[in-house]
Amino acid sequence: MTHNPLRICDVILRDAHQSLLATRMRTDDMLPIAAKLDKVGFWAMEMWGGATFDSAMRFLNENPWDRIRKLKEAMPNTPFMMLLRGQNVVGYRHYPDDIVEKFIVLAHRAGIDVFRIFDALNDVRNQRWAMEVVKREGAHVQAAISYTISPVHSVDLYVEQALELQAMGADSLCIKDMAGLITPYIASELVARLKEALDIPVHLHSHSTSGMATAALLKAAEAGVDIVDTAISSLSGVTSHPPTESIVSSLQGTWRDTGLNLNLLAEVASYFNEIRTHYATFESGLKGVDVRVLQFQIPGGMLSNLVSQLREQGAADRYEEVLAEVPRVREELGYPPLVTPSSQIVGTQATLNVILGERYKAIPGEVKNYIRGFYGRPPAPIDPEVKRKAIGDEEPIDCRPADLLEPGFEKAKAEIGDLARNDEDVISYALFPQVARPFLERIAAGDGSSEELVAAIAAAVADSIEVGEGAEAARPGRGASPWKLSGRPSRRLRPWLGI
Repeated sequence: MTHNPLRICDVILRDAHQSLLATRMRTDDMLPIAAKLDKVGFWAMEMWGGATFDSAMRFLNENPWDRIRKLKEAMPNTPFMMLLRGQNVVGYRHYPDDIVEKFIVLAHRAGIDVFRIFDALNDVRNQRWAMEVVKREGAHVQAAISYTISPVHSVDLYVEQALELQAMGADSLCIKDMAGLITPYIASELVARLKEALDIPVHLHSHSTSGMATAALLKAAEAGVDIVDTAISSLSGVTSHPPTESIVSSLQGTWRDTGLNLNLLAEVASYFNEIRTHYATFESGLKGVDVRVLQFQIPGGMLSNLVSQLREQGAADRYEEVLAEVPRVREELGYPPLVTPSSQIVGTQATLNVILGERYKAIPGEVKNYIRGFYGRPPAPIDPEVKRKAIGDEEPIDCRPADLLEPGFEKAKAEIGDLARNDEDVISYALFPQVARPFLERIAAGDGSSEELVAAIAAAVADSIEVGEGAEAARPGRGASPWKLSGRPSRRLRPWLGI
C-alpha cells in the first residue's frame, strides 16, 4: 500500500492532566519541555480549552490566556488545538453569540490554530455559530461528534451527523469518544463509513478507561483514519489516553508509520514522569482499566471529579451506588452523551439521588434547565414523570437555546469595570464571573505573581506542619509520613487552593 502516515495529536497539555490530575498542571511545569515537544512533529498539540480555562483562575492563580502565548513562544512550529464546547464555550451553560464570537477571535489571536467544536447533545444548532466564526477567522474548524452507545445511537446516525457537519463547513471531523466506549471493530466500521462518505480528514479521540482505546486506534488506522489522539506514556492509561509511544511503535515499518522519533518521545515521557509526582494529591486513586465504564459510560474527567467530590462530602463509600445510579438517570434524561456539561448534570443528579436516599427529592436548577431544553434537544424523549417532578406542566423550548439570550459582552464590560485590563479579562468575567472577579482583584492588588504564591505556600506550610512520628499522610494513596498538615490553610493561601 502507498505510505500514508498516521498523524498524531498529543493531548498531554490538556485532556491527559484533566483526566488524571483534575486539570491542575501549571503552565510553569509545561514550559521546560515545550521546546522538545515542538520538535516531535505532532499534527497538533491539544493544550487549552475544556476545564483548563476555569481551573487556571480558580485553582492555579493563572491567566488562562497567557498560557497560550507563553507556550506558543516556546513552540512556534506546532499547531495548537483547543476544545470548545460549542455555545457553552469553555463553561457549563449557553452564552450569547457575541460572547462566543469574541472568545474565538481572542483565542485565535492568542495562538489557537485548531478549534475542536462539540455539543454535549450532538445538537448541531449549538455548533453552527462557533463553526462559522472560526471559519471566518481563518482557523481550522474541527467539528466533533460526541460518541456514546444507547438504544438511539448508531453508526448510521453518526454518519448522518458527520455529513451535516461537513456541509456546515467543517475542515475535519472528530469522533470524540470521551468515555472509551468505542470497540475496535466499531471504530473500524465507523471510520471506514466516514472515510467513504466525507471529503475531509477523520480524527479519532478515545480514552483508555475500558482498556479498548489502543486497539481501537490501531483498527481505525487500518481503516484509514487520518489523525488520532494520544498522551505521552507517563500521563497515559487509566482514564487518560493510549500511550503515544505505543501507537508510534506499533505502526513502525507499516504503511501507517508515523515517522515520529521514539528517542525524543522517551525524553518527553521521562520529564512528565517526574512532573506527575508533583500532583499526587489530585490523582483519582483508580489503578487501571475499569470495564464497568461500558455499563456506566462515565468519561475520565467526570470519573476523577466524582471521586474527588464524594471525598469532599465524606461520602466516598457511596461511590459504587452513584456509579450504578448514573445510567438510570441518563436513560430518564433522554440518553445524553456523558460529556461536559451533560456529564455534570447527570452526575450531580445521580449523586443527589444516592446521598439524599430518595430519587429526585432535590433537582438542581441546571437539571431543570436541561429538561426545559436550555441545553438543546436531547437525543431521546425525557421520562414524563421526571419531567413533571422537575418543571411541572411547563413545556420545553424548541428553538436554539442561544436565540433566547441577549448580547452579553457590553454588559460584562460594564459590570467588571476597571478590573478588566483588556477584552480577554472581560470575556473571562463573562464566562466565570464568580471566579474571574476575585482573580482579577488579586491581580489588581499585586497578589498574582509566582513569588507571592511561593511566599504564601511557604508561610502556610510553616504555620501548619505538625511533627508526629508515623502520622498518616492526608493524601489518599500515600503511605505513612513523618509529618502531617493540621488545621486549615491560612486565609492568604486559600485563593490559590480554591478554598
